[in-house]
Amino acid sequence: IDDLAKVDYSLNSLPAVFQPFIDLDLKGIVYPAGNCSGPPYVAAPFTIPDQSDSMLYLAFSEYFFQTSSFAYYTAGAFNITIAQETCSYFNISTEIFGSIIPEVAKYSVTPYPVMLKLMATETPIISLGQDSFTVEIQGSMEVFAVLPDSTPQSLFTTNIAANTSIALNIFDQKLMGSLCLNR
Repeated sequence: IDDLAKVDYSLNSLPAVFQPFIDLDLKGIVYPAGNCSGPPYVAAPFTIPDQSDSMLYLAFSEYFFQTSSFAYYTAGAFNITIAQETCSYFNISTEIFGSIIPEVAKYSVTPYPVMLKLMATETPIISLGQDSFTVEIQGSMEVFAVLPDSTPQSLFTTNIAANTSIALNIFDQKLMGSLCLNR
């Protein structure tokens, strides 16, 4: 897939050949790159509704998304640092945080740029629904003041719990998604 994760796929059973189609039962597992130990999930069997009006049908199970989430979590892909130097539209200072959190204003009389370190503290959980999927992420955010000598000084850490639903639709031959933050 990329330098953080790789996919291993294999046939679960022999191909079933019929006059109008071939049925291939594949199992795909996503592993962290360089680590092929089994993920902590068990694949549940699922079926695809019988349809015959298209040339190709693909189905992805929760297991595929769970192993993907585990692989990227293990590789550290959900750990992100946001700083003014790396993100041109990011312009938050201790002055802005000080207006929201009085303790920050007491600590930092002079406004300093802020750096955020976001990290997942558990493997994100992906659940599939009929017309959407849900992503649950547990994490933490540490906020730093960047001092004039470029030294980061920790201001505070907070825990984050996010539950997001994403509904996918095909509209005018384009895949469209709508995002809803549940909490």
